[in-house]
Amino acid sequence: GFKVLASASHYWPLEDVDGIHEFRDTNGDIVEGMVNKGIYVTEKKGVTFLFFGSYRNSCISNPEACGPEGVTFSFFWKTQDQQAKLLPASGGRVISSGFKICSNEGEGSVEFYTRGNAMMKWKASFSPPGPYWTHILFTWQSREGLKVYVNGTLNTTDPAGKVFYDYGDASANLLTGTGGDPARRYVNGAFDEFVIWERALTAREVKQYFTAAVGVQVLLSSTLPWSLMTTTANPVLPTDAYQPVIAALSQVGGGSRAPSSLLRHLQNVSSSLPSESLSEHVALSLAQAFLKAIEDFMLLSNWIDGPESPVVFSSLIHTIDTVMAHLSLNLDGNSLPLTLEGSSSVADYTVVKMHPQTLNVSHYRFPSRGESYISIPSEAFHGKAWITIVGLLYHNMHYFFHNINPEDTRIAEAAAYKGYMISASSYLISIKVEPLPQLSYNLSGSPLITIQLTHRLTPRQYSQALNKSNRVHLYCAFLDYSNGTGVWSNEGCVRESGDLNYSVCLCNHLTNFAILMQVVPLKLTREHQVALSSITYIGCALSIFCLTITLVTFAVLSSVSTIRNQRYHIHANLSCAVLLAQALLLASFQLSPATLPCKILAILLHFFFLSAFAWMLVEGFHLYSMVIKVFGSEESKHLYYYGIGWGCPLVICVISATSSLDSYGESGNCWLSLENGAIWAFVAPAMFVILVNIGILIAVTRVISRISADNYKVHGDANAFK
Repeated sequence: GFKVLASASHYWPLEDVDGIHEFRDTNGDIVEGMVNKGIYVTEKKGVTFLFFGSYRNSCISNPEACGPEGVTFSFFWKTQDQQAKLLPASGGRVISSGFKICSNEGEGSVEFYTRGNAMMKWKASFSPPGPYWTHILFTWQSREGLKVYVNGTLNTTDPAGKVFYDYGDASANLLTGTGGDPARRYVNGAFDEFVIWERALTAREVKQYFTAAVGVQVLLSSTLPWSLMTTTANPVLPTDAYQPVIAALSQVGGGSRAPSSLLRHLQNVSSSLPSESLSEHVALSLAQAFLKAIEDFMLLSNWIDGPESPVVFSSLIHTIDTVMAHLSLNLDGNSLPLTLEGSSSVADYTVVKMHPQTLNVSHYRFPSRGESYISIPSEAFHGKAWITIVGLLYHNMHYFFHNINPEDTRIAEAAAYKGYMISASSYLISIKVEPLPQLSYNLSGSPLITIQLTHRLTPRQYSQALNKSNRVHLYCAFLDYSNGTGVWSNEGCVRESGDLNYSVCLCNHLTNFAILMQVVPLKLTREHQVALSSITYIGCALSIFCLTITLVTFAVLSSVSTIRNQRYHIHANLSCAVLLAQALLLASFQLSPATLPCKILAILLHFFFLSAFAWMLVEGFHLYSMVIKVFGSEESKHLYYYGIGWGCPLVICVISATSSLDSYGESGNCWLSLENGAIWAFVAPAMFVILVNIGILIAVTRVISRISADNYKVHGDANAFK
C-alpha cells in the first residue's frame, strides 16, 4: 500500500492523527511532496491553503491536460461540532480549478470540471463523512468519467458527465476551507493526508493504500473499527414493480437461447412494463439491464450477413424506443430539470425532463460532445410547459444495415437503381421529444432539426466511393414505423451539405436517423457503347493485319544477309508481342469476368503488354548503343535483349499472379483490378520504360543534332541538317 503512495506526485501529511499512518522513508522521516514539498498555511478563520506550485498547464490545475492515465485525489475527512476546537487542517469544502468537494448536513459530493471547447462537469454524491475519520478518494479519466471511493470501496460513479456553463473558482490553486455560498451552511470539517496521483488508481491500488494508511484492525479515537464506519453500500435491487423485470433481464445472457427466441422475449418485456412511476435509480437500473440484454442479443445474432438482417434490427430498434419512451414518461420528476444519462456498449443515452424556459441556449444538442449529433432549435419548444427528451447514439447498430434492398425502402432515388444494395454509412442516432416540437412543414422554412453524422465507411466502401467509375449516392434517411415495420425513408429530410467524410441533414420530424450509401457503376449510353466497340474492333483488327504483314515480310526476307541484324530482330519481337496482346484483347471481350478462362487470359494479357513495353525499352538501348556508346559483343547483346524483352515481364507476372491471383479477371473485365493496387504491376514497369526512353531520346537527339550541325558547317547542305 505504501508503494502505491510512493508513486504519488504530491503528498501533504499535515497533522499527526491517531490511527492514520503517514508515509516515512527508511530514516523515519516523512516524505513530503514527491514532486515538490507541499506548504500549508493556517489562517485565523480555520482555513487551510495547500499550494502545489504554479502548474497552471498541468493535469492538476487543468484536467483536460490529463492524458488517458487520468488523475486521482485522496484525503481523510471528518466533520466537527461547531464548538469543537478546529484542527489546523480544517474546512467544509475542497476547491480547485478542476474540482470541488462539499459536505453539508445532508450529503457529501464531488464535482469535477474540465475547461475546453465544451465545459463539462461530473458529479457524484455520497454519504457525508460524519464525526469519524473517513477516507475519500476519487479518480477521473476521460474515458471512464468520475469514480468516488469511500474507505477503500467504490461508492458512486458518473461515467458520462454533462455540459456545464458556470462553475467553481477558476483562479484557485488548491484550497480547503469554509468559504462559499453564504446562504448555504457547510459543516466544519478536518482533513488529513492529502495526496495527488497524476494517474487514475485501480480499485485494487485504492484498497491497498487505504489498508496501509489505517492499518489492519486499528481502532480510531472514536473506538469504532474502520469496517463499521464504511459508508459504502452495494447497489440494492429495487423492490417495486420493476424489480422482477430487471431481475429477468439480468438473466438473459446466461442461457443458451436462440436469437429469435431472445428477440421475442425482449419484445414481450417492452410491451408489458408496469405502468408505475420510476425513481432515477430504478430508471437507470432498468435502462442498463435492458441495454445489456440488447448487447447479449447482438452477440448471439447470426443475422449480420443474412438478407433479413435489416428487418430484424429495425424491429430491435423499435423495441429499444418503446422501453426508453416508457422510462421517460413514467420517470418520477418532482423537481425539474431532471437528467438521466448513461453509456453502454450498445449506445450512449440520455433522458431529460425540463421546463423549456430553463433552456438558456439557442439549440438543444444531443449528445453534447462529439462530431455526430442532433440539434433542435429552442424556438421549437415555445408554448410547452414541460418537455421530455430521449436521445440514443448507437455504437455498432449500423453494421447490421449493410445489405438493404433499395426496393424495400421508401427512397425513390435509391429504388431507381435496382440491384445495387444500400448500406448504413454512419452511426444510428435517435431522438424523441414529448410533446412534439413545433417544426416547419417546409424543408426550406424554419425551425428544422439539424443532424450531423460522421461517416463510418469500411475499407471496401471507401475504395468503391473513390473509384471514378462509380457514382456515390448518400441519403439522409430514417426508420419509418408508420406501417408497423421499420422501413428506411427520406421523406421530410434533405442532405444540406457534406462530403465523403460527413453529412449534414435538415429534417422536419424526429425519429431514428442514419446516412445510407448506395454505390452505382457509371453506365455508358447505348450510342457510346456502339461507338467504343466499333473503334476497338476496327482498330485492333487493322493493327493485327498490319503486324501480320510485317512479320511475314521479316520471315520472307530473313534469307537476305542485309536483314540479318539485331535491329530487325528487335522489330520482329516487338511486333509479335503487340500482335498477340491485341489478339488476346479481342478474345477477352467474349469471356465472363470471375471465371478461370478470364483469369488465364488476364495473366497472358499482362505478360504480352509488359513484353511490348520491354521490347520498346530494348529498342531504346539498341539505339543508345549505336549512336552514343557501344557496349558488349553482338552475341552478348543478343542475350541481354531477349532477357529484358521476354524474361523481365515473365518474372513480374509470376510474382504478381502468385501473390495476388484474385486481382486478375475479377472487376468487370479480363484485366488487373484497379481497386487493390495490383494494377501497379503493369503501370510501374510501363512508366519506367517511358522515362528511360525519354532520357535516351534526348541524349540521341543531342548527338545527332551536333553531327548534323557539323556537316552543315562543312558542306553547307541544309537538307542534311533537317
